[in-house]
Amino acid sequence: MNAPTTSLPGGTWTLGDATVTRFGYGAMQLAGPWVMGPPADHDGALAVLHEAVASGITHIDTSDAYGPRVTNELIREALHPYPESLFIATKVGAVRDAQGGWPTARRPQDLREQVHDNLRSLGVETLDLVNMRMGDAEGPKPGSLAEAFGTLADLQREGLIRHLGVSNATTEQVAEARGIAPIVCVQNMYNLAHRHDDDLIDRLAADGIAYVPFFPLGGFTPLQSDVLSKVAARLRATPMSVALAWLLRRSPNILLIPGTSSAAHLKENIVGAGLSLSDEDMADLETIGR
Repeated sequence: MNAPTTSLPGGTWTLGDATVTRFGYGAMQLAGPWVMGPPADHDGALAVLHEAVASGITHIDTSDAYGPRVTNELIREALHPYPESLFIATKVGAVRDAQGGWPTARRPQDLREQVHDNLRSLGVETLDLVNMRMGDAEGPKPGSLAEAFGTLADLQREGLIRHLGVSNATTEQVAEARGIAPIVCVQNMYNLAHRHDDDLIDRLAADGIAYVPFFPLGGFTPLQSDVLSKVAARLRATPMSVALAWLLRRSPNILLIPGTSSAAHLKENIVGAGLSLSDEDMADLETIGR
């Protein structure tokens, strides 16, 4: 995989044996409402993916559970055969039910089926990265991941997976996973208002492991939103732009995967993430999560 040069905000990061743009794209919003079914605008969804690659993005996050299968099939339709520089991350550990829920599915056979489902829907022989999704829709939950993560390590040895990561995981689960097989990333909820992984991010950065936050504007209280809005107004920017720019400045191992179903909004996110934050801005934003 060629190492890209990029003008995207944040530059690049080495993810396993690949160099990827720190500004990536999360494909979840390409599916229908509640991440179920096809998009209302099929051509529009394809256009977003084309715009992502045209913009220089080399890291796309997806899952066969989105739709289910919808986002993977859109990625395949839009981008296959994939550019050599494109790195596609997926995740396993949950499936979808008829009510749109996300029941866990972490038995060895479940995980093997999900890996093969991702291989088929993406049209590849080896998955670039598979994240083991722990916890549930409410967040991380304690408990051992040894059997589940060990299954993914077996699939990696079989040549079906290049790199491993964990998602929605506790600090203890991250450590447990690293004792089983090397990981290249941790994907958890983290933003200005939710700083519970601060210490973990710093430790991972020291070890060359990426941290991929989701929900950059999730879970803010009205007071916290007021502070963010004031900084955004001062910079004549959107709160999302400030939140993304702060994440890139927070640590060099943070990789962004903001999602959107609009090519225009994708362009706005790229510009926004490149926002320059002053020391005064950073000091004000630091009050949000403290």
